[in-house]
This record gives sequence, C-alpha cells and structure tokens, in this order.
Amino acid sequence: MKKTSAFAALSFVLLAAGCSSGGSNTESTSGSGTGSGSGTEKVKVTITSWRAQQTETDMYKVIQQELNKVYPDIELDFQAVKATEYNTALSTALQTNTAADIIHLRPYGGGRKVADAGYLEPIDGMKGLDQFTPDQLKAAQGTDGKQYGVPIMLSSTQFLYNKEIFAQNSIQVPKTWDELISDAEALKKKNVTPLAFGSKEGWVLSLMHGAIAPAFYGTDFPSQFLKGEKKLDSPEYLKSIEAFKSLTPYFPDNFEGLGMDDIRTMFATGQTAMIIDGNFDIAAIQALNPAIDIGVFPVPPATAGGKPTVSTWVDGSFALNKNAKNKDAAKKVLEFMTSKEYGTIILNNAKVPSPIQGLSTDDALIKEISDLSVSSATPYFAVTNLSQGDPTTKTTLENSLQGMFLGKLTPEQVVAEEQKSADTWFKPSGS
Repeated sequence: MKKTSAFAALSFVLLAAGCSSGGSNTESTSGSGTGSGSGTEKVKVTITSWRAQQTETDMYKVIQQELNKVYPDIELDFQAVKATEYNTALSTALQTNTAADIIHLRPYGGGRKVADAGYLEPIDGMKGLDQFTPDQLKAAQGTDGKQYGVPIMLSSTQFLYNKEIFAQNSIQVPKTWDELISDAEALKKKNVTPLAFGSKEGWVLSLMHGAIAPAFYGTDFPSQFLKGEKKLDSPEYLKSIEAFKSLTPYFPDNFEGLGMDDIRTMFATGQTAMIIDGNFDIAAIQALNPAIDIGVFPVPPATAGGKPTVSTWVDGSFALNKNAKNKDAAKKVLEFMTSKEYGTIILNNAKVPSPIQGLSTDDALIKEISDLSVSSATPYFAVTNLSQGDPTTKTTLENSLQGMFLGKLTPEQVVAEEQKSADTWFKPSGS
C-alpha cells in the first residue's frame, strides 16, 4: 500500500478509535535531527499523548528530573491533547510531518494501523524490552511482527465506590449482580445517585460495557469468538448489552449529555456512590478531592458462585516517529521508559501498575486493584480484539450503545450492528 492510501485508512481509524483515552510541535533546541543526548547543549524531545489531565503533566516534571540523572542534556516537551481530540491531531501531524518525536500509541489495533502505515521506526532489540512479557509486547506490534512501542501501563476497569456513602447508608459491597442491583435500589430510595454515568462520549460506553460484560458472556467468550465458536449476536453477548441497559434507572439525570470529565467530578465530589472506571482515573479523582475514601470491588458475577471479574489490558505504548527531529535522543528516552525508575513513577504518580517487573507500592488502594487484576483478570475484549474494521467494530459498538441509551436502538439491534461490522474483517483462527 502506498503511504498516501495507507494514511487515508489510518486517519479514519484514528478518528474512529475510542480512548481506552499532538498538538502543534515546538522547535527542537538542538537544531539537529540527530541529537545524541550527550554533551552540554540541551536537546528537546517532544512527546505527544492523549492523557491530558493535570496530574499527567505534573508527572512528566518528575520524569524529567529522573531522566536528567542519566541524560542531563535531554529536555522533554510533553504535549498533551484532550483524549477526544487526540486522534484527529495525530492524524494531521503525521500527514504533515509535524508529529512529535515520541508518539503515544493506542493499544493493539489502533497502534498497529499507525505502524502499518509506515510512520514509525521499529525498536526490535532495543535495550530494556526484555522487561516485558510477550503478551505485553504484542500490544505495540505491527502486522509485520516488529516491535514499535514500549508498553507503558497496565489498565483495568472495576467498580470504585465512596466508602463514606456506603457506610452512611449501610451498604455492603455486593458479591453478585443481584446484590449490586439491590444496593443501587437502596441508595436510590435514599435520594443518593447510585452510579456515575454519561453517554456523551462513546469510549466511556465501551469501557464500562467491557467491564461488566464478562459477568454475562463468561471469561471464555473472547477465545470462543476468535475460534469462530461464538459471534457477537450470540445470546451470551446479548445478555451483556441487556445488563448494561438495565443499569439505566441508577444513572444521573440527563446522563445523555455527560462526558467523562463530568462523571469523574460527580464521583469525586460525592454526588454519586459508585463509578465503573479505569484505575488510570484514580489520580485525577483524588486530585479533585484529596479527602475522598475510595473503595474498589470487581464486577460481581451474574449468578451466585460465579467468578468476579476485572477487565485488563496494556493501555498504550510510546513509539518512535520515523521522522523524529531528534531521533537518537528520543531512542534514549524510550530506553529510559523501560527502566524501574520510570516504572516506579508510573506506579506512584499515575497510580497504575507498570508492566515493568519487580515493582511494588505502599498505596493500599493501588495494591488492591493490582491484586484484583491478577486474581480476577479477563481481557478488555473490545480493545484487544475488536479494534479493526473501517470503522472499527469497537467504534460501531460505541455508536450503537449511544443509540441504545438515546432510545433509538434495542439491545438486539446493537449486537446485530456489531456483528455486521465484524463480518467485514474478522476471520476465525484456522479459517
């Protein structure tokens, strides 16, 4: 495929991709395209990302300090773009050759499209990649099997709850889905909004559905789908959509107009008792309200005796722009991102587990979530396996769920649309 046609496809995929979450570039201070990261003259390395919360930009100040202990002449220019605008900005920057030196890739299919379009430089053999498992590395590989990104964090979705609200209303952590509904009913009767939710942004819907779905279609469903044994309009998958819709009575008023920033704030400020959210949001929630006492529980099983679940995935990686202005220095930054020093910053500042092995934390909440991510883990199916198609099947799910919550589509129509999308590209393994 020629790069022009590849870019056209890439642009559409990026526009359609959801967040799991570059602005205009600045001039490099080195004036050279081959800054080595050594010497006295400062070399600026630009990094672009969709993680635009203040907590994230503050974290990069800490990263800068730690990086300069090894490379004192490298200066990081962190260019954060709002998650819902990132894909458009990145597409434009890649097309006009103004993209940052280091690019934050969407995981799995999203990043693969960028690599396949020829915009990234392979990093196979780079020092430090042996820190990661083969499955973690697959999240940032191209169709050619080459490695294009350094995995950054391990994300998970689960229920977060306000311990104070639960205690004030004598609510116990649910062990089954029926108990969850009973808790929500009890809170609603006491004029407490049970669940923070908004359907304005499609990626939020796939994130939340991805959390609760395994309780209904089972942890074996992803592998059954890949083998061609199950489809997206199978009864089990339909039940997961119906269960999601069944939570509607417990959402805030006018939820159709609420985005992630809104519902994060609602939960942080005690306006709701619970939120289905990623561990990547905890730092932002605590920044909004340092006094909040957050608890966590996995998605309870649909039936008594079932296994609770937490949906997990490698949430993005950092890749080297093939046309980076300061490529040598950027490579050194990527190598630094494989270090325990960098992983520790991710763990303590972003408050999410790093894929780098041998790290620990004293934060009880983060440790509990990390433990659940091991004992109750199941793949975030829409990200790991449905990020292909044009538009992606994940995007089709998001658009259809928005239609459902607006009362325009039934759950049956949602799964029919999703399966129709998958039929355009998906081939079962061995077929």
